[in-house]
Amino acid sequence: MDTRYRIATIPGDGIGSEVVPAAVEVLERAGSHFGIRLEWTELEWSCEYYARTGRMMPEDGLDVLREHDQIFLGAVGYPGVPDHVSLWGLLIPIRRTFRQYVNLRPVTLLPGIESPLRAVPAGGLDFVVVRENNEGEYSEVGGRISRGTPDEAAMQQAVFTRRGVERVMRYAFDLARSRKGRLASATKSNGIIHSMPFWDEIFRELGAAHPDVKTSEYHIDALAALFVLDPTRFDVVVASNLFGDILTDLGAAIIGSIGFAPSANLNPEREFPSMFEPVHGSAPDIAGTGRANPIGQVWAGAMMLEHLGHADAAAAVIGAVSHVLAETGVRTRDLGGTASTQEMTAELLKALDQEVAAR
Repeated sequence: MDTRYRIATIPGDGIGSEVVPAAVEVLERAGSHFGIRLEWTELEWSCEYYARTGRMMPEDGLDVLREHDQIFLGAVGYPGVPDHVSLWGLLIPIRRTFRQYVNLRPVTLLPGIESPLRAVPAGGLDFVVVRENNEGEYSEVGGRISRGTPDEAAMQQAVFTRRGVERVMRYAFDLARSRKGRLASATKSNGIIHSMPFWDEIFRELGAAHPDVKTSEYHIDALAALFVLDPTRFDVVVASNLFGDILTDLGAAIIGSIGFAPSANLNPEREFPSMFEPVHGSAPDIAGTGRANPIGQVWAGAMMLEHLGHADAAAAVIGAVSHVLAETGVRTRDLGGTASTQEMTAELLKALDQEVAAR
């Protein structure tokens, strides 16, 4: 008997409209193999939609999403629409309304891909960054005064609540416990006098309550350097909204390409839908050329399957990705090849069939 899920898809802008259909095709094939029925509702919300309506999504957009089990997002952003408009008009309201307070981003060097870091062996990178996703440095508190004068000033307030910090750290501790038992915290308490010492205090409190997890603390500048100089030391890294955002783009770079890095915006309690998306942006410079790498979107789809409780189907999708990269010469432009989005998708589908047949 099939298990049925309603998935809202938001292809968005640029290459989003190319990689989302590719990933949907792969996930549909996985569903046919594992008895998972995915019912897709495609929503046209995007910067183009904003240009027509003055909104990134309709007034009842969140109510529409609430009726779905999960959200599958492509990319948002396009020249002519300021980034803060597209972000605060769509992604951030979704993340905050649905309490998607964990942004989970794996940093895994896939088979067949060479890291730009010369000292990292094949398969030598496999850690996860847990980014706080609802508060921290990305708050709405602040403003500008004396606009257009020499005295103009902008103020932006970071907001860290005990509830918000504790819940993302508890998630990170539990994740570390299920992996290798190591958790690193990103901080900057030597320079940021209020929020970061608060962050550190809570991390140490929870560390004392989780003696089976080995903890470490790094100032963000040193941590960024270690992502390059010694990334194999990490298992799980927990970070604030801003620090996690920056670290995970660096993480995508050291695994070979931002084109195949995935992410999940999770509501761990499953009271609301979670949202899954690739790390890459809308890449308007290559939109419409057929050159986009669909692996980031496909990998995000595998994370969605795992969150839905279908670890076997998720593993098969990742197995297919690994097979294509390790055993074939098929590469998109960002990986030094010439394959189109469609050609890569066809190869992933073939590999997925083989992966399932071999089980």
